[in-house]
Amino acid sequence: MKVSYYPGCSLHATGKEYDQSVKAVSDALGIELQEVDDWSCCGASSAHMTNFKLSVALPARNIIAAQKDGLATMMVPCAACFNRFKSAQHHLEEDDSLKTEIEEIVGAQYDASVSVRNPIDIIYNDIGLERLREAVTRNLDGLKPVSYYGCLLLRPPEVCQFDDYENPYMMDGIMGALGADVRNWSCKTDCCGGSLTLSKSAMVVTLVDKMMRMATEAGANCIVTACPVCFANLDTRASKDVRLPVFYFTEIVALALGLKGPESWFKMHNVDPRPLMTSLGLL
Repeated sequence: MKVSYYPGCSLHATGKEYDQSVKAVSDALGIELQEVDDWSCCGASSAHMTNFKLSVALPARNIIAAQKDGLATMMVPCAACFNRFKSAQHHLEEDDSLKTEIEEIVGAQYDASVSVRNPIDIIYNDIGLERLREAVTRNLDGLKPVSYYGCLLLRPPEVCQFDDYENPYMMDGIMGALGADVRNWSCKTDCCGGSLTLSKSAMVVTLVDKMMRMATEAGANCIVTACPVCFANLDTRASKDVRLPVFYFTEIVALALGLKGPESWFKMHNVDPRPLMTSLGLL
């Protein structure tokens, strides 16, 4: 399986471990990534807060660049980028006059040939849980994650068209296939405060602490996510007495598949997950 790959800004900066683990897992599962040539920022989140046409043109430029790869799928790991790409496609395909204007701005035609997808979706639906189980070399006995999607992968549902927007299940399925004891909880789609982490940090602390407490009450010993913004908030904003380790879901997949990298990625986390992993015999 060969797909276009759009890492976005976060995966080349604060979310390097996400980028590296996505690449490692993709390689191990037979997903060939072709990075979109000359990709640029998708505009999240400043563009859509200030200028509507800019918020469509920036993702459109990257989608049009991906069209040149001639591949049916573009993998977009970052939840914020995924949301902006899906929103741009929605507007381009619903409004012909806007599409014409954006094409003039970008200087190229949008042909709707590229499907924007998140790696959760690709691993769950294209690779499949059975193949994932067969690839496991290190069973995750004792790991008790809760899956945290946040807002941007799922909402608005008519635009994102990703998983069950009220009770998503794909990340749970992936973790379960790896041997983890997945815990159910009610905060899968709650907001972490997003980009308010600097402007209204007290609000973010309140939201994150609530999720940490709820995860603990569910019997979890860690949280897995697929959003660099959510990861940053959960990993840095929780009060000291309610902190759990936080992982990108692909870090856990890589660990279960016995790939190189997890220990070096874990060193990048603010809440050090290595004591937990060592206590479970996973490192």
